[in-house]
Formats: sequence, structure tokens, C-alpha cells
Amino acid sequence: MPGTVLVTGGARRLGKAIADALRERGWNVLIASRTASLAFDLAAPGAPERLFETAQAAAPDLCAIVNNAALFSQDGEMPPDELARLRAINVDAPRALTALLASHGDGAVVNVLDCRALAAPSAADTPYLQSKRDLLAATFEDARRFAGRVRVNAVAPGPVLPPENCHERGGATPLGRHPTPQEVADAVAYLLSAESTTGAVVPVDGGQSITFQT
Repeated sequence: MPGTVLVTGGARRLGKAIADALRERGWNVLIASRTASLAFDLAAPGAPERLFETAQAAAPDLCAIVNNAALFSQDGEMPPDELARLRAINVDAPRALTALLASHGDGAVVNVLDCRALAAPSAADTPYLQSKRDLLAATFEDARRFAGRVRVNAVAPGPVLPPENCHERGGATPLGRHPTPQEVADAVAYLLSAESTTGAVVPVDGGQSITFQT
């Protein structure tokens, strides 16, 4: 039987779809966001540690984390304080939460990436996309580091839901369709239950990532 899973950024949009899908599969879902019952600003100093402690106190059977919370950027320039905040939420907090789960026993982590992070780096990459590349690298590193304690995998959604206040075009997909939030949630649920899988990245992108290959 599933235990308790913590979903960061799980109150809205893709995070909500993931949380709802996991509940339907029998998970006890804890949601962390700035507006949820576990209200934490993951960019604040020590926030991941306080969040984990609070979540574990609420549910001692906590055994899984979905690192979904993220900040977006639409251009290549950000003030230093905003860039630090973006990286704290998109990279540092997921890594800290993964390490904390590993220090408390067995479990599973799924990091939510972006299928564009699977393409070769470009000078046009935004800070957001670079942060997702760094989280991709962290997925592999943490899977090796915590093997035997915590399985660390990732999903890489394609054009599912554009960031709020952003009208970027999703682009064409080889399958001729864009993925749905439910399909991303299904992939997350699979990786949480796949006991022989770690260090895997599952694109859910209508095949878009294969167009990045040369």
C-alpha cells in the first residue's frame, strides 16, 4: 500500500493534477506551497528542512516526495536576488528534500523537469531552463548517491500548461498532440511505484524531445 507523499507546489495546475492522481491511487498526499496547509516559501533559508520536519511530524510514514514547485523566467536576464530565489526553489530545495528523505530511511523521489532540458545547452537558455538542466543532472547524481535508500527519478513534461502570464507557443510534436496533466501525473505515479527503477527520466511530451536529438 502507498504511504504518504509530499508534493511541492501541489495546490494548483500541474501539481494539483499530480496530487489528485496520487490520492486516487491510495496515497496520503501532503501539499506544500505558499498557500497550502503546509505553507512554506522554499526560497527562505532553512525552509526545506522545516518543511520536511513538519511533514514528517504530520505523517510519520512519509516515504515519497514529488519536487514539482518551480519559478519561471521568460528571458535570459534576471536581477541577482531573483536569480538566487529561482535557483533556491528549482534546484536547491529539491536536492535538500531528497537528502532529508534519504537520511530518514527508504523512499522515492520524482523531480519534475521540462522536456527542453533534454536538449543540448544553448546561449539562449533562460535561467529557468538552466535550473531544470541542473535538476536533471542532480537527478542522476542523487540516484547514484542514495541508491539503496531512495530511488530518484524524473518526469520531463512537454507543452502541458504554459506558465501563468506567459503565452509562449508549445511547438509541434511528432505525435501531433500535446500531453495532458493527467498523463504527466500518471508517469509520476508509475515512477513512485517502480521499485526497480532509479535514475530514469520519462519524457511526457508528445515526442517533442526526440526532435532535439541530432
